[in-house]
Amino acid sequence: MQHSPDGPVVRELEPNPGMPASVWRLRLDAWEYVRYAVRLLARGDTDLSDAAGLSEIHRSLRALETVEMYWAGFGQRYVKSIRSLIDAGEYRAALDRIGPVMQRMRGSGSLDAPERPGESEQAAKLADEGIDASADARPRFEVLVVDEMSPADRDNLKIEMLRMRAEADDFIYDLVIVPSVEDAIAAALTNPNLQVCVIRPGFTGRSTQALSRDLRRTITLAYEQYGGTGKGRSSRGTSTQLASIQRIVSLADTLRGIRPELDLYLVAGAHIEDLAGALSRRFRRVFRREDRFEMHLSFLRRISHVYDAPFFTAIQEHARRPAGVFHALPVSRGGSVVGSKWIRDMADFYGLNLLLAETSATSGGLDSLLAPVHTLKKAQELAARAFHSDTTWFVTNGTSTANKIVHQAVTAPGDIVIVDRNCHKSHHHALMLSGARVAYLDAYPLNDYAFYGAVPVNRIKQLLLDYRAAGRLDEVRMVTLTNCTFDGIVYDPERVMAECLAIKPDLVFLWDEAWFAFAAFHPVTRRRTAMSAAKQLEALKRSAEHADAYAKQRARLFDAETGEPVPDDVWLGEQLLVPPDATLRVYATQSTHKTLTALRQGSMIHVRDQVWRTEAEEAFHEAYMTHTSTSPNYQILASLDIGRRQVELEGFELVQRQLDLATSVAHAVARHPLLKKTFRVLTTHDLVPAEYRSSKRPMPHRDGLSTMWEAWAGDEFVVDPSRITVEITRTGVDGDTFKHEYLMDRYGIQVNKTSQNTVLFMTNIGTSRSAVAYLIEVLVKLAEQFQDDEVPPTSAAEPADRSLPPLPDFSEFAGGYRAADGLPDGDIRTAYYAGLRGGQVELVPGEELRRRVAAGERPVSAGFVTPYPPGFPVLVPGQVITPDVLAFMAVLDTREIHGYDARQGYRIMPEPTG
Repeated sequence: MQHSPDGPVVRELEPNPGMPASVWRLRLDAWEYVRYAVRLLARGDTDLSDAAGLSEIHRSLRALETVEMYWAGFGQRYVKSIRSLIDAGEYRAALDRIGPVMQRMRGSGSLDAPERPGESEQAAKLADEGIDASADARPRFEVLVVDEMSPADRDNLKIEMLRMRAEADDFIYDLVIVPSVEDAIAAALTNPNLQVCVIRPGFTGRSTQALSRDLRRTITLAYEQYGGTGKGRSSRGTSTQLASIQRIVSLADTLRGIRPELDLYLVAGAHIEDLAGALSRRFRRVFRREDRFEMHLSFLRRISHVYDAPFFTAIQEHARRPAGVFHALPVSRGGSVVGSKWIRDMADFYGLNLLLAETSATSGGLDSLLAPVHTLKKAQELAARAFHSDTTWFVTNGTSTANKIVHQAVTAPGDIVIVDRNCHKSHHHALMLSGARVAYLDAYPLNDYAFYGAVPVNRIKQLLLDYRAAGRLDEVRMVTLTNCTFDGIVYDPERVMAECLAIKPDLVFLWDEAWFAFAAFHPVTRRRTAMSAAKQLEALKRSAEHADAYAKQRARLFDAETGEPVPDDVWLGEQLLVPPDATLRVYATQSTHKTLTALRQGSMIHVRDQVWRTEAEEAFHEAYMTHTSTSPNYQILASLDIGRRQVELEGFELVQRQLDLATSVAHAVARHPLLKKTFRVLTTHDLVPAEYRSSKRPMPHRDGLSTMWEAWAGDEFVVDPSRITVEITRTGVDGDTFKHEYLMDRYGIQVNKTSQNTVLFMTNIGTSRSAVAYLIEVLVKLAEQFQDDEVPPTSAAEPADRSLPPLPDFSEFAGGYRAADGLPDGDIRTAYYAGLRGGQVELVPGEELRRRVAAGERPVSAGFVTPYPPGFPVLVPGQVITPDVLAFMAVLDTREIHGYDARQGYRIMPEPTG
């Protein structure tokens, strides 16, 4: 129940029209508005005291009254007290109570924020209410307590835990106390500051808060997915029912499912020993109610473990330690720099710490990347925990090197690897190095926008079935896909792996997640990461219900009399289930530096391989040794270590903000009267054909978290909302010109990728609201300019220039390189080396080559031709060059094309006769 000046009303907490339920933004904006308005009232120089002005203040306070239940520090009663003061006309007193809230929200409790007069006295008064308003500079986290408690008991618990703080503690925390299952899930979904959760058996089922429809729907989806079908969530029942183990288990599983970084504790009374044995897998520890100091110490200890960045700390200690340098690396400790007459500006620009930290030593607290036993080993173990892998490996030469390591470790000459032709060029080079045979898959084309989407699962299944029919399925070793693509198309890895394993149960999967490292830290995006999908499949395979469903499906897929598989259309028409005895072998490579905090070229390899020890470990080590420098950059390694610390402690907050800010850009373009005449944001409906999605909304995240949850749970492909692809046809300029001459040269806005008629804007965890505002401002200025230049308008119903040539699918490998049985795999390695032998290779200009192809010749590419970005080859060694490829290349506006010289032309060779 909420209240207004005119009496009690029920009002749901709703987002702004058309915007997602960005609670962090709603909370900040509401407090800022209330402070602004009350300050004007306190001055007495405003007409806010009229009905409309006060109504807006009360609207913000009503929203805050619900929101503050899920944040620590002040709470609902604090908001009510502010409202009472405003109703009584005591604006100055209300403003005094708003001040500490804003200081906390803006992080003003830091060493750089001097204490203001009267702050200490005010903080002392609030401490008596169990509220910490002190200017404490220590890192602060929040602890969720789930228990139905009286207001007095809540205050007493907060005061007691507050008094346990010691000056020697490295961290401090505040409590968020909620009474019910739904409130606990709401807090986990909306409050990113939570790091610890304490469950006490006295909680109820349903929330009495005025939650939005979107939040209530998301709570239901989360509970159904992770906690069961809703058992134990009724609002009334006996105390025995409310305290049942099933209810505790369901809540714990739900919280761990949506926020796996939360450290869970259970407080129990009678039979604590029995509960500890039954629930130890879910909870860090089980306590009795009186063990509060032990809980306090446990909270701090756990955060210290997450905060630990062992290699970064070792680098810092090395830099501070006096040392005599008698090894390679003149730059170490600034030796060749600080005394130089000519390059002192290097130290001025980069700082002395960079030089002090440079070393080739692997002892004294440091470690060897090639044979880690100390700080680097621990740092990689912590990264494995953060990214939900079994093992994680740091890479200092980018994901290009990470991909080559995995390919070499897993494949051998003669193995067949099924590959998305549009994957990054490093995969193609890796396959050439390993000698594996390549079977290319074509993604669905987005011809209107001159780029590709992703590969439908039925295309992968059909190719596997073709190899089975030919008796060659045993040769197929691995499937390699890019998730998500450069343009933001996201697979459902759990479905892809399950359906492929149903056909070949020992397949290896390599997921290139170069652009998707951030996804592990949001409850919706996480399920579409390779490591999370592998974990879910591991659990699913152990389920008795799944084994029964699998057996029934196999009965439909094989003839009962002959034991032979039924026709392919049946296999393609069903969503295949993972075999209970399948071997899960899943690898993911991530460009940590692209979407999380790390220095350039900092990447990781994550592994969940059930036969790692027996079949993969030795080969992986050899591949790692082959491609990893013996002189790795320690600064890159240290940045990977501390970047891991960041995402474990604040990844959810940063990713949530990133997605919301990206949606703000899309919203602005769609709503602004001038922007929508000039630009158009491409939606899921534009980027994912209807047959690959069941959800109807064009931008699920903009409609709310629950809509996004449902789309990401059910659709074959979804679109990463942190990427905004803007179609610019109506500007009259091509994407490359728009990128360089308009965005970069005029306004300093940097983007990675364009197509002929689109520009891709990507938000990341470092994107700010100010940056988003600046981008929108620049787009408005450009729209005004294009309008003044009288660019011919394009119909809003026409999304793009229809004169663009279709994107060319992979043609085929030339005879002598391709399989003799008509299947698509080819020997890219032999073709590559044939293309390096100059005797038969010729350079042919584009125009001449088009004439020769039109006359019936079948020239063969002697090398890779790769437009960058996005970095996938249009031609590979041994591929037959077709008119489609040449037509596409003729209009390609990318300035950087690897393997092609516009003046000399294409490197071609004749088709082999063998």
